[in-house]
Amino acid sequence: MFSGIVEAVGRIETVTPLTDGVRICVDPGTLDREDIKLGDSIAHGGVCLTVVDQEGGRLSFDVSRETLNCTVGLDQPGEINLEKALRVHDRLGGHIVTGHVDGIGKVMKFEPIGESHELVIEAPADLAGFIARKGSITVDGVSLTVNQVTGRRFWINLIPHTIAVTTLKRLAPGARVNLEIDILARYMERLLAYQRDPEA
Repeated sequence: MFSGIVEAVGRIETVTPLTDGVRICVDPGTLDREDIKLGDSIAHGGVCLTVVDQEGGRLSFDVSRETLNCTVGLDQPGEINLEKALRVHDRLGGHIVTGHVDGIGKVMKFEPIGESHELVIEAPADLAGFIARKGSITVDGVSLTVNQVTGRRFWINLIPHTIAVTTLKRLAPGARVNLEIDILARYMERLLAYQRDPEA
């Protein structure tokens, strides 16, 4: 589990093809590496990946073809938001995030408004119903609050701190982003579906 509070911006340095996926080597930047060990989970742009190697301050992760098909940002070098998995006694500063991307959104608008930035994203049709005004959503691994929803589009206000410490500063209209809906919405949808049809 994660909180959606980005701990560091790292950089994917190399992407090496595997039989069914890729192995990425990541410079974790300022991420605290003292307690990281093989097998640990680290979210990359909102995607939970497992540490498979450590060498020279770099961390390596295997990314399956299925993960590559369902996400963006893991198949080429570049900056990426990083967060280590939560420990039981950690503060939950964002919201409960699983690191399992639900879909890919498209940035429709990204522009400064006063000191902040307005971000408008169009969600896939099958996710739009799970996004609620004042609810939580994860965008590229960042826990954010939805300000407004109309149809498939939702609006977010990004404060200067979020812009400064994440990769969201690089967004532009047309960019694709990883989305994870609130886990409570997932369970509510399943509960309602089961009540309608227990065999579903």
